[in-house]
Amino acid sequence: MELAAVAERVFLKHGFSDATMQMIASEAGGSKETLYRHFASKEALFAELISARAATIAGPQTALARDEAPEKALLELGMNLMHLVMKGDSSSLFNIVVVEAHRAPDLANIFYNQGPGATLKRLTEYLRSATRRGELACANPQQAAKLFLGAVISHYHLHCLMGKPSKKLTEVDMRKHVKAAVEMFLSHFAT
Repeated sequence: MELAAVAERVFLKHGFSDATMQMIASEAGGSKETLYRHFASKEALFAELISARAATIAGPQTALARDEAPEKALLELGMNLMHLVMKGDSSSLFNIVVVEAHRAPDLANIFYNQGPGATLKRLTEYLRSATRRGELACANPQQAAKLFLGAVISHYHLHCLMGKPSKKLTEVDMRKHVKAAVEMFLSHFAT
């Protein structure tokens, strides 16, 4: 079983501060020494978990990384984000960070830098590149990236963080929502 998936279950069950490398190793069916050969610390394991999620959203296998046309890249990114938010467990990890930031101060930085911050950075670079290619006109690519990400997930993410998803969205509903966000974005930033 993948160590990051096991660690996630342990973090969700016990919280970050109370989870131990021994708990994770035991749950994975291995030894603590083996776990430490792969990850120098619990923080490094958490960083890997968050980084792996960010890679599924905007990593090297995505249309964003391949510099595909803005409509296609943004639609795929938006759908990836919606799937993650509607799945609900990303909100649980976010809640762990919020609750435990005072006991584990580096946790919030790890979460942001490896997760949302990495996605923001990748989208900013994509928008900068698309602007250079003449496909978009983003004078401030980082601000444009923040606007797009907010348009796609802010409403749904807020409900999930409160533990009360607004309603279960179908794939069709998600696609309509993301398509509307992409169209709104392109109506302002397309050349």
